[in-house]
Amino acid sequence: MKISTVTFLFALILLWTSNLALAKVIRLSPKDNVQQAIDQAAAGDSLIFASGTYRLNAIIIRKPLTLIGIDYPILDGEGKGNILLVAAENVTIQGFKIINTGKSNMDDSAAMKFFDSKNCIIRDNILDQTFFGLHFSNSSNLTIINNTIHTDAIREFEVGNGIHLWKCKNSFIGNNKVSGHRDGIYLEFTTDTQVKGNFVEKNMRYGLHFMFAHDNSYIRNTFKNNGAGVAVMYTKNVLMQENRFEENWGASAYGVLLKDISDSRVIDNVFVKNTTGIYMEGSSRIEFTGNEFKENGWALKLMANCDQNIFTGNNFVQNTFDMSSNGSVVLNTINQNYWDKYEGYDLNKDQIGDVPYRPINLYSVIVEKIPAAVMLWRSFMVTLLDRMEKILPTLTPDQMIDHSPKMKAYDLD
Repeated sequence: MKISTVTFLFALILLWTSNLALAKVIRLSPKDNVQQAIDQAAAGDSLIFASGTYRLNAIIIRKPLTLIGIDYPILDGEGKGNILLVAAENVTIQGFKIINTGKSNMDDSAAMKFFDSKNCIIRDNILDQTFFGLHFSNSSNLTIINNTIHTDAIREFEVGNGIHLWKCKNSFIGNNKVSGHRDGIYLEFTTDTQVKGNFVEKNMRYGLHFMFAHDNSYIRNTFKNNGAGVAVMYTKNVLMQENRFEENWGASAYGVLLKDISDSRVIDNVFVKNTTGIYMEGSSRIEFTGNEFKENGWALKLMANCDQNIFTGNNFVQNTFDMSSNGSVVLNTINQNYWDKYEGYDLNKDQIGDVPYRPINLYSVIVEKIPAAVMLWRSFMVTLLDRMEKILPTLTPDQMIDHSPKMKAYDLD
């Protein structure tokens, strides 16, 4: 006997709704065996954790479940390794304070570790003194929102990353606060993911670090006072928009490192008080528009192996050096930016300078080749050299020039 398509679909709907009706709510207290409760729960059940301290580690979840904490119950791993291990679809974990994982680089001890998982939600949790905070591998359709992740490690090898994704896709990381880790957020071989509205500060290496992570967007995040702000490596099709890179100071610190990046957009960001706003190496076909570079040591270090990049409509204000390069040939386009050091004139009052502007001065070239020469900054000799170079340019790259500098700063608010 043949079954019609409508009848088959109706049977599926009945089966689905009956499973929902059978889903149970299981209530737990600190005296209960959490692993046993999870093992006995059916797919789709909800486990409600009462307030208190649960001392546990290596809790394994292999089925769709919802875990909800009331008044932030504490899951204490007592320094013995991973705390929650998930290998399932449709798992939600919400409202817990998770503390004291083990500290092991061998198994990457984490507060929550997800393997081969899909459609999981991790929200409104507090993670404190964990080696890795949230660790995901080979997973997709993740929602990671409103979590606070912090640790007080002193040395880099003593801690992992706050939010770590490896071989993941189609995910959203939003409105998290991450501090004190090696890298705040780390993405590798992760695609089609949006990182939005996160506050990442005081991490030891990078606020955000991603490699081989194509087709991702980073929007309205703040990266403040990290070892370095963001490191972007071996990646294409990246959107970085409306982020703030602030107070990333150090001998090798920068707001953003772009290494071997192509076909991307960096628009409407703010780079303020970094040793280097953007450091670029081996990067091509990137659009830089509407960015504010303010009070940095170097606003932009553009290495000679970068080409076909476009810089237009940006503000360069109160930077020690606006641009620097390590070569004499520059194959990029620089046009209609505002430079506070520009001393030209505008006779026709069209708000565009009548004299081209060279953003690289001789001293910045010397410092790039001889870093110790920075000690001579603000000396009379340096001022004299720069003035001579503007009259008869010999060492600065001829192509590093803005032919249409703006007379007034753009209103980028």
